[in-house]
Amino acid sequence: MPVILLLNGPNLNLLGTREPGTYGAATLADVEANCRAAAARHGHTLEALQSNHEGALIDAIHAAGQRFKAGELLGVVMNPGAYTHTSIALHDAIAGVAPLPVMEVHISNVHAREAFRHHSYISPVAAGIVVGMGIAGYELAIEGLVRKSAAR
Repeated sequence: MPVILLLNGPNLNLLGTREPGTYGAATLADVEANCRAAAARHGHTLEALQSNHEGALIDAIHAAGQRFKAGELLGVVMNPGAYTHTSIALHDAIAGVAPLPVMEVHISNVHAREAFRHHSYISPVAAGIVVGMGIAGYELAIEGLVRKSAAR
């Protein structure tokens, strides 16, 4: 079965200690373990990458596009972190590897936070978006990715 790729952007390595009132007490390791279990429930394995560097995330998306075309990858679940609101480059990378499905995830409800967080450069090229569901949003995104894949 094809792999699911989990990408997490800047500062998500600080989950569990950074603003627990907003992001909760779960760590990135907890998120990855939950996602591995969710992928396994659907018969898939999960690979995970977190980077604070935009270029590393872009490189991962480019590689994912090739793996998707080769039938090795089901798609990507991505929390771009603050790059959501700033990165035209991530937008262009995702658009450039279409039809690779990328599910956008945000732990908090970004629309209920500061105004600068209300705009996403990723959403227009995302296959789906899960916002404000805590870390359970990652599992919901995996479910959505699996369902979208089955519908193709």
